[in-house]
Amino acid sequence: MYSVTVRDHMMVAHSFRGEVFGPAQALHGATFVVDATFRRRDLDPDGVVVDIAEAAEILSAVLGGLNHRNLDDDPDFAGVNTTSEYLAGVVAQRVADRIGARDRGLAGLSVTLHESHVAWASFDLEL
Repeated sequence: MYSVTVRDHMMVAHSFRGEVFGPAQALHGATFVVDATFRRRDLDPDGVVVDIAEAAEILSAVLGGLNHRNLDDDPDFAGVNTTSEYLAGVVAQRVADRIGARDRGLAGLSVTLHESHVAWASFDLEL
């Protein structure tokens, strides 16, 4: 399996519901380093998995819709805890939709949100 990864970042504000989240129940900020890894079984006729510049632009555009926003105010996230795991899934689906992943012969897309140098969460989307 071949893969290409692009990286960007986003800063959001949000809060969580539930005692399990302790002090994170209060509004707080989070800065995520975000990796999107595109996979395919065979290289395309140009010898690539995906155009790196296009992949970077798409990831940037998807994150731009979330960056510097309070996710608690976004109707798309009403009633949802916007955990790192959940956001990784949202970003993966939005990137896949924007790049037309299924039409391009991609086999998968993984998105990882790094909360810090010691903690991160990922979502693997099989296509």
